[in-house]
Amino acid sequence: MTRSIPATLVLSAFSCAALAGCGSGNAGSTPNSTGGDASLPPDSVAVADAAPAPQVSTAMSLIQRIADPQVPSADSTTLASDNAAFAFAAYKQLIATNTNLIFSPASISIALAMTYAGAAGSTATEMAQALHFTLPPAQLHPAFNALDQALASRGQGKLGADGGPMRLHIVNAAWAEKTYAFRSDFLDTLAANYGAGVNLLDFLDAPEPSRLTINTWVADQTENKIQDLLPPNSIDSSTALVLTNAVYFNAAWNTPFDPNDTYDGSFTLLDGSGVTVKFMDADLFALPAMQGTNFVAASLPYADKNLSLLVVVPDAGKFSQVESSLDATALGALVAGLTGQHVSVALPRFKVETGTKLNELLKTLGMPSAFLSGIADFSGMDGTRNLYIADVFHKAFIDVAEKGTEAAAATGVVMKTVSLPPPPDLVVNANRPFLYFLRDQPTGAILFMGRVLDPSQN
Repeated sequence: MTRSIPATLVLSAFSCAALAGCGSGNAGSTPNSTGGDASLPPDSVAVADAAPAPQVSTAMSLIQRIADPQVPSADSTTLASDNAAFAFAAYKQLIATNTNLIFSPASISIALAMTYAGAAGSTATEMAQALHFTLPPAQLHPAFNALDQALASRGQGKLGADGGPMRLHIVNAAWAEKTYAFRSDFLDTLAANYGAGVNLLDFLDAPEPSRLTINTWVADQTENKIQDLLPPNSIDSSTALVLTNAVYFNAAWNTPFDPNDTYDGSFTLLDGSGVTVKFMDADLFALPAMQGTNFVAASLPYADKNLSLLVVVPDAGKFSQVESSLDATALGALVAGLTGQHVSVALPRFKVETGTKLNELLKTLGMPSAFLSGIADFSGMDGTRNLYIADVFHKAFIDVAEKGTEAAAATGVVMKTVSLPPPPDLVVNANRPFLYFLRDQPTGAILFMGRVLDPSQN
C-alpha cells in the first residue's frame, strides 16, 4: 500500500483546473482561480512533484482545462455512438431489477472515463470493451471534454421547470487520500479534459467525515436531489481515491402543458390491470413524431430545442418486443424517422428515483479485473498496481410535470488499495537459540519446557 508521506508541502491555493467543479457548467458553490474550495479541510495541502520519473504528485495539476478542444467531428460522432451502445447494454442489465428506472449513462460513462485514464494493461482493455470505448485515450478524453462543454452551453437565456433559468450542469471531481502519491500525467488528464482537480481528504484517519464531505458536494451540485451517494461504510482507511460526476438538469418545455388540462386517467400495466394516474394533455403542432412498427413515438422539445424528451409507446402487448429490439442503431434510425406532425399528447406525470451499485453490471459487461485486488492494473494513476475499484455507486432522479423536467444523477467510483497488514509493533524472529514453555494458561502449569540451541540436530 502506497502511503508515502509528502516531503514538500504547499498551500492549498489551487488553480481553477486543479479543483473539482471548475469546468464549464458548474453548479452550486465552486472555487475560483485564486482560492481553495471551502469544502476542503482547513489543513488540506497539495504536494509538488517529487521526482521526474515516474512523475508523481499527491493531488495537484497546474494544467488548465482546455476550454475549446479541437476535436474532429468524426471523434464526436464515434463517442456518441459508443456511449449509446453502453447505455443500452447497461439498460438491459438494470431492467432486471427495476420496475421503473432512471439512470444517467452520461454520468456513468464520464466517471468511468476518468477512471479509465489511469488504467493499464488488460484492465484498460476490459474497461474499453465494457464501456464501448473505441477511441484511443489520446482522442477519447478530449472528445469527452468537447461533449461536456457542448452540453454546458445549452439553455442560456431559457427557462427552467421551476421558473428560474434553465440549468444543465455536468461537474466532475476527484477526492484523494492526502498522503497518497499519484502520477502527474494522470492528474493532468483529469484537469485538462474533465475540469477535475483533486480535493485532498483524510481517508486514512477520518473516513466517515470524508464520506460526508463528498456526499455534501454531490448534493450541492444536484440542488439536493441526489443525497447520500456513498452509503455508510463505503469509505474506509484503505480508500485512496474517489472519482465523482454529477449531472443536474432543469428545463421548461418549449410548449408547457396547461395544468387545467391535466386529468385522472387509467394507465394499463403489463399484466392488463389498470391504475389511475394524472395525465398531462396537449395538442401540439409540428411535433417530431412517427408511427413505427408496433409503436408510436414523439420528441417533446424543451425551451432549448437542442434538448428533448423522446417518448416511445409500444402498442398493447408489444412492449417486450419493442424494448428488446431497441439498441443504439435502432434508436438512431427512429430519431432519423421523426417528422413534424400534429400530435395529441397524453403523458402521465411521473417521478422516479433509482439508486444502485454497478459492480456486478460492469463485471458482466466485461471488466471484472478492475474490481480484483492484486489483479487490477491502475498503474497509470500511481505507478503501482496497488489500486482497484472497490465500488461504483450511481443514483438518479427525474420529475416530469406540466412546466418541464427536473433530473439529476451522480456516479462515484471508489478506489481502494490492496489490503496489506499493518507493520508489526514487535518482531520476534527465532533465528537464534531460544527457550520454550508449553503451558496451561488457567493454572500456570508448565507441561513441557526446553530450549533449542541447534534446530538442525534432532
